[in-house]
Amino acid sequence: MPLGPSYQTLPGRSLFRGAAGRLRARLAGPARMAGPAAGALPWMADREVTLPAKALALAWVDGQRQTLSDWHQTIWNYAEPAWREYRSAAWFVERLTAEGFAVEAGSGGMPTAFAAAWSNGPGPTVASYAEYDAVPGNCQAAATRRAPRAGLSDSAPGHTDPHSALGIGALAGVLATKHAMQAEGIRGTLRFFGEPAEKVQGSKLVHGLRGYYDGIDAIVSFHPFYMLPLCNTTRWDTHCGAYASRIYSFICDAPERWPAAAGDSPIAAAHSAARAPGANVALFTMYSLAKATLESMLSHSGGWSLNEAILCGGQATADNLPAQLAQINYAWRAPEIRMADAILDVLDRNAEHAAAVAHCRLVKRWVSRTRPGVANHVLAELAYRNLERVGAPRYGAEAIALAREIQANLGLPPLARPFLPACETLIEPREAERQLRHQLPGWQTHWTSDDYVEMSWYAPTVRLYVARPMLALPPGCAGYPAWVSNALGGLAACIDPTVQVAAKTIAATLLDLLTEPATLAAARAEFVERTAGERFIAPLLPADFAPPLDYCWPEYVQTPRGSDWRIPACAELDGAAAGR
Repeated sequence: MPLGPSYQTLPGRSLFRGAAGRLRARLAGPARMAGPAAGALPWMADREVTLPAKALALAWVDGQRQTLSDWHQTIWNYAEPAWREYRSAAWFVERLTAEGFAVEAGSGGMPTAFAAAWSNGPGPTVASYAEYDAVPGNCQAAATRRAPRAGLSDSAPGHTDPHSALGIGALAGVLATKHAMQAEGIRGTLRFFGEPAEKVQGSKLVHGLRGYYDGIDAIVSFHPFYMLPLCNTTRWDTHCGAYASRIYSFICDAPERWPAAAGDSPIAAAHSAARAPGANVALFTMYSLAKATLESMLSHSGGWSLNEAILCGGQATADNLPAQLAQINYAWRAPEIRMADAILDVLDRNAEHAAAVAHCRLVKRWVSRTRPGVANHVLAELAYRNLERVGAPRYGAEAIALAREIQANLGLPPLARPFLPACETLIEPREAERQLRHQLPGWQTHWTSDDYVEMSWYAPTVRLYVARPMLALPPGCAGYPAWVSNALGGLAACIDPTVQVAAKTIAATLLDLLTEPATLAAARAEFVERTAGERFIAPLLPADFAPPLDYCWPEYVQTPRGSDWRIPACAELDGAAAGR
């Protein structure tokens, strides 16, 4: 599907003209900014600021520092993988219920999702969300040396981004907003979503298809920063692009039909008999074909990527039988949908041929398909000005000592200022955009992927980045092992500043949106212009799309060996269930 005309505008040239400029005269008020920040949209200079409510919200966050730190440690240590975040989701549901929110657990038919709402009377509806999934193979203790969390192996899940800070930072921002709304009598509704399985971009497209984002006036999407220059800023023009993820399952459930007879035995598993190639051969053929055809999928530009994961399904035992089941999951990112579709076409053909060669049937199932994101300059500017007032994270003596200890344990010279300078520095959105564009061709309008983009098609959405702790590189050091950033995400002195800054910025932004009708109207006008008519892209999956919850995603179990994680079976792939 080709992208609409709105995505052909060069980054830095706003499609939005008129609505913001026309609001300038209407927004004058008694409480003003000291002066417009450099490069601010014209109407921002005269925007009324809800100072008392913001002061209450920020004070609430400051007063809850230890509580928020404890909450974060809880979710960080749960570290549950995609679609299996049972304890994490239950914790959020219990916390929100205690705060007076009406909570639907299992929203959208997803057991580890939720949808919460709290209202203080008629008014705007604003929203944010939590993520809380972790990644298998990244189990790391909150320590200055590489070590798994107690009682687990390195192969268990751990937080990499960390989504634990994302969820608690956003929750704290919403609760601080609620506190200020009650104290100041501010009308409106807060909605807060639990979005599981972000690492496979699983839930937001489902919530959107089921209507959960309908009626929302604005959404704040927060993520701990994960790539420069997008650190302590908001995203301007170049938002995340298209994403697709599909599981290919090869099933050899009729090996007796392979055209080779045993001849000397009625038993198909006779050791001397020829046997069907089976599912492992199909998977290996698919894997090889994808590698062989990779350079023929698309031209070498646009920053597209293709990744695969061989899922842990099948007999898991070597025997003289054809492998019955083998699965591979491909996920790909591309700036445009037409590019993602080109990759899909090659992968599907490769899978069909691989199945035929290996005497297997093929089951194809979507995990996710998302649209490129929609920018909103009004919200990007608004959230950044609030971030500017809050300030970038700052690391105290304890955090610095821990960071230096990590460097020393790696055999590196500890730096006087061990954290990456960008982590403690703000970057104005248009400057971040300018730096980002140095890496991209002029035609490219989107970059990387994240499923917040689906939200941006339902309501005006801002993408906020706040630094997570990352270490600076000493001279001669090529890079840090992955466990370092994972550990920093669990060391309270290092990660708590991320949660604090995010919570304050989110609360201040939500309060502006609740109390400034003209700002909200400007954001809506821009949203309508960017998504109307030929610019609109319909959802890429049908309204009744069912997320692949029943597939063999890893999950924790309790065994005689202690707490572990396993790969469960999936009934859909059973030969009997398929009528074979």
